[in-house]
Amino acid sequence: MNKMNFNTALIHAGIPNDASTGAVNIPIYQSSTFRRQELFASQQWEYSRSGNPTRAALESLIADLEGGSHGLAFASGLAALTAVLSLLKQGDKVLLLGSTYGGTFRLVDRYFQPLGIGYRVSYARDLDGLEADFEPDIKALIIESPSNPLLEVTPLRPLAELCHKHGALAIADNTFMTPYLQRPLELGFDIVVHSATKYLGGHSDLLAGLAVVKDEELARRLYFIQNATGAVLSPFDSFLLIRGIRTLGVRMDRHCQNALYLATKLAEHELITRVHYPGLPADPGFAQQREQASQGGGMVSLELDLSVDLKRFFKALNLITLAESLGGVESLICHPESMTHASMPASLRERIGIGSRLIRVSVGIEDRDDLLADLTDALEQASD
Repeated sequence: MNKMNFNTALIHAGIPNDASTGAVNIPIYQSSTFRRQELFASQQWEYSRSGNPTRAALESLIADLEGGSHGLAFASGLAALTAVLSLLKQGDKVLLLGSTYGGTFRLVDRYFQPLGIGYRVSYARDLDGLEADFEPDIKALIIESPSNPLLEVTPLRPLAELCHKHGALAIADNTFMTPYLQRPLELGFDIVVHSATKYLGGHSDLLAGLAVVKDEELARRLYFIQNATGAVLSPFDSFLLIRGIRTLGVRMDRHCQNALYLATKLAEHELITRVHYPGLPADPGFAQQREQASQGGGMVSLELDLSVDLKRFFKALNLITLAESLGGVESLICHPESMTHASMPASLRERIGIGSRLIRVSVGIEDRDDLLADLTDALEQASD
């Protein structure tokens, strides 16, 4: 990023304008193919699956922001993760931590396992326990920190070192934190993936996935997979995502401020039995979060008292929307057991602590007191 401060890099990193026209904003090169100058001659732009100027600007931008050498843009976060896991071969295994996104678990369990790429779930609470789970055929680890939806924090740098000790790829899903708050490549990870649908886009109006690497050979292999399988991001969505990233800093600051405020206030509420938020000093992950990330993030998970009727609670909300996804300017709420993690076996959900009383809030950028009032009013209405 040429020693720019991060908020400046959000606007000026990557390819900030169009060299051919001088346009301040990268144009939407809405073309599937490009004219060949002559037969047998190679050129930069040939066919938009293989490369597109708008997508290339986005890929350069996310590489700079994450501190990588190459970025690759895909049609969704799971498309990006699918490409990354396609680096593995039959007989390899992936190590997952217990608290992980349900879509990631489904992808590994129901798509890659039948193809001969297995997995193991680790329930370890420390690095020694995690090391014991590194069987010889573990060739990759997928980590989210904080995790989805329990917001558990894992020490990233020592975990990357542990992966490399055992010859495994260290893969970090950085969707919750974004490079504004945390940069796993700088902590030793090999690959960072994002569901850019979420905070990077920021407005709930696109689907996108990103992968970033430092290593040239990994980049070459991932580009081959991206081009060969074709799940690339469109020029229009690439443009929207660049536009969203420009305001990432100001949005994330507001998300984090609102989330900390709600977590602090709701931790004292008699109808909430536990608040999961690594920005709270009482949270088990607080110290580690401060060491590797700049703020606690915009996600808060709550466990509701048994006296709260769930259906009435969600029905009583006026501002906060019951919906899948997260990271938009508007606040969203979900019930992980029946929504984002429904594809997990009930026994696994129970073991890691995803129960029927757990709810996950993606805290938006509305006025914090309006959000607090919406939640507390709904709790009161649902417990009469």
